[in-house]
Amino acid sequence: MEAGQLVEFIDSQKIFCAVVLESKGLRLRLLNENNREVKLSAARLSHRSKVRLDPAQGRDKLVTQLKAIAAKRREMSRQVDIPTLWEVLQDTGEWIDLPTMTAFCFPEQPNGDHEAAVIRAFFNDRRYFKFTPEQFLPHPARKVEQIKAQREAQAHRERLVEQGGAWLQQVLKDQKGSPPAAADEIVTILKGYCLHEKESPDQETARAILKRAGAHAPSAIFTFMVKIGRWHPDENLDLLRHGLGAPLPPAVEQHAAALCAHPPAIETQRRDLRELSLFTIDGPTTLDFDDALSIEPMGDHHRVGIHIIDVGHYVAKADPIDQEAAGRASSIYMPDRRIAMLPECLALEACSLKAGQERPAISTLVTLNGRGEVLDYDIVPSRIRVTRNLTFAAVDERLAADPALGALLAMARGYRDQRLDNGAMTIRLPEINLWLNDDAQPEIARIDGESPSHLLVSEMMILANDLAARFLTQRQLPAIFRAQGEPRERLFNREEGTLFQHWMQRKQLSRFSLANSPEPHSGLGLSAYVTATSPIRKFYDLVTQRQLRAALGLEAPYATEEIDFIIAALAEPMGLVGRIQFQRQRYWLLKYLEKRIGAKYEAVVLNKIRDSYAILLPDLLIECLLSGAEGVNLKPEDRIQVTIQHVHARNDVLTVFLS
Repeated sequence: MEAGQLVEFIDSQKIFCAVVLESKGLRLRLLNENNREVKLSAARLSHRSKVRLDPAQGRDKLVTQLKAIAAKRREMSRQVDIPTLWEVLQDTGEWIDLPTMTAFCFPEQPNGDHEAAVIRAFFNDRRYFKFTPEQFLPHPARKVEQIKAQREAQAHRERLVEQGGAWLQQVLKDQKGSPPAAADEIVTILKGYCLHEKESPDQETARAILKRAGAHAPSAIFTFMVKIGRWHPDENLDLLRHGLGAPLPPAVEQHAAALCAHPPAIETQRRDLRELSLFTIDGPTTLDFDDALSIEPMGDHHRVGIHIIDVGHYVAKADPIDQEAAGRASSIYMPDRRIAMLPECLALEACSLKAGQERPAISTLVTLNGRGEVLDYDIVPSRIRVTRNLTFAAVDERLAADPALGALLAMARGYRDQRLDNGAMTIRLPEINLWLNDDAQPEIARIDGESPSHLLVSEMMILANDLAARFLTQRQLPAIFRAQGEPRERLFNREEGTLFQHWMQRKQLSRFSLANSPEPHSGLGLSAYVTATSPIRKFYDLVTQRQLRAALGLEAPYATEEIDFIIAALAEPMGLVGRIQFQRQRYWLLKYLEKRIGAKYEAVVLNKIRDSYAILLPDLLIECLLSGAEGVNLKPEDRIQVTIQHVHARNDVLTVFLS
């Protein structure tokens, strides 16, 4: 290369015309048409012309000449008909050198300008040929179509970014205007990014739309979606993110409708327990009653019946309803919504123990003495009729005047004492009952989780599950057994302990595990445990109830391999259900507090975290960090008063200051 030689190079997807000012081996110092000096390797040149410019004429004149040459070559490049060239040359399958291609394009005395124009033309339209500065190869027809589709997709994406960015900016600024033609597609892209961010297939397009709108956080998309009416201000994004709460598939709906219209007849071989006085005990808003109790005096003892709706009588293994229930894993209970595991006509009607309705059940009939000790038991398929649907509050009111309920409570307490003697760890914390009023505003009631009626029901269900585990173990049937190791530390004995100790004890419990064979459950003080008392609401319980049905001759049992598969398959959805319920409860607690800025609450110090303290608000059972406590010396279990300073439920923010 020599000084003054006219060359071209590619930079930032553009071709520049330049003159060589200095050449040192393969390194060149150039002056380009924009009056900029650049240094680069000779290998980066896209064209070398035989034309020479006089470097001595001065920089300004050189730049003027370069601009004119570049403009001339750009104009000449527009004369190159690349699609027609491809039509003629596509079948050759061979490389075509630059002089030959230039002759095809400019048959009359082509020169360096023509060559440079050819390179520019092929650089600007790369659909039809693969090329280097020296040669060209026609793409196969399939490749041309593929490139064309990619170009069209890119152009479409650019239109979406332009339209979406302008629309998003307009909506966020509350400016009037009509949605663009591609509104639905833009909404789908933004919605996907808001829900899944980096896992969204359109994340780059969504981020480009945000950037075009001058918005940088995915939270802007939520505001946008609310303003255009696609989402509610209290939209549950977790449900959308995981595809929960959608209508049942048509096949499931049809199967459920047929089943509820013509339920299977109750088998005659079931034990007839319709003469017993059965009652349910639930919350005031419960609609799906799956368990009932009965009690009969037997001299010095009592026979207690724990009756669970036989869901397996209605839902067969692997039928459409069963497959959908397995996918859902559990009903989901939230302050603003309930998502049933089973279709509504089953959960709320056919499989609900409503007063006065005959139902098939799996009944545990257990003889207990006054101390709650099990003297004998049997598990039978039964035909039952509930007499009364009672609430916890109603039972608490009747306990003193109802000898049967009083006896049942005494036996429940005796059974708990036995479990405590065996090392059970009972966590006694109040319950926060949260619901939405007629104005869709959250209301709260703090309920004593250890009220007599709650204790009675809780212990009877634990007893039924305890006996089911014994029953299945004795018959060597696999089931979904729950086990739990010893807690990392015991903070109190038996049922003693403060609210602080019970709250912190929960953090010390070992995680429970599931297996197909029995292992000890330390938290309950039992040698084996299953759950089979909520088959309407939990698939685990339905599976275990089916194993009881198999032991009673009502159906074939699950094999051990099938139990293992179910345990593995349900681990993720069950964890998801727990997180969704927890997050939604917390969201509405924070919504409740958004209306109480400046309110004062009692708090319990839990522990120090760096320069702050983790605290618990007992009235709401919600944890947060304490702000404004610099220089204050607090210790665990101290009682303090705090003021609600700032709350943002959507962003999960709760700021409180020491009062």
